[in-house]
Amino acid sequence: MSSAVSTTAYLARRAAQKERVRILYRRALKDTLNWAVHRTSSTEMYVDCCRRCLPSQIISFPITDSDVYCSRFVFLQADELREKFDANKHVADLDTIDRLIDNAEATYNKWRHPDPYIVPWAPGGSKFCRNPTPPDGIDIVYNYGKEDND
Repeated sequence: MSSAVSTTAYLARRAAQKERVRILYRRALKDTLNWAVHRTSSTEMYVDCCRRCLPSQIISFPITDSDVYCSRFVFLQADELREKFDANKHVADLDTIDRLIDNAEATYNKWRHPDPYIVPWAPGGSKFCRNPTPPDGIDIVYNYGKEDND
């Protein structure tokens, strides 16, 4: 019976660790986009941005210079981030995994972007709840040009 309990506890702890790693990886990957100045899907902007981004300007994380941060930089940072996570995927000791996760979370919190990009209509964005609800007693009629001709 004790082996079943220990197996269950092991599996529960492993599942929690996998979830922490997944969340940390996704947060760190999304944070790399905050370092890109030109965030657009336009091919022309992408080509122009990468033309200005020389290999000598691609620096390692954390960013301390005011170089051009472009999509190419973000792709390289994403590759480097994936390599860091893949380097420890063979570790099997649960205590070592917890220590690695704690160190990675501390590093992420230390070097994350100080002013992350927030979509304007999302909570915390510049357009979030811009128009307050009308006060009681005022009714808004949405007839969209179908005014009564009385």
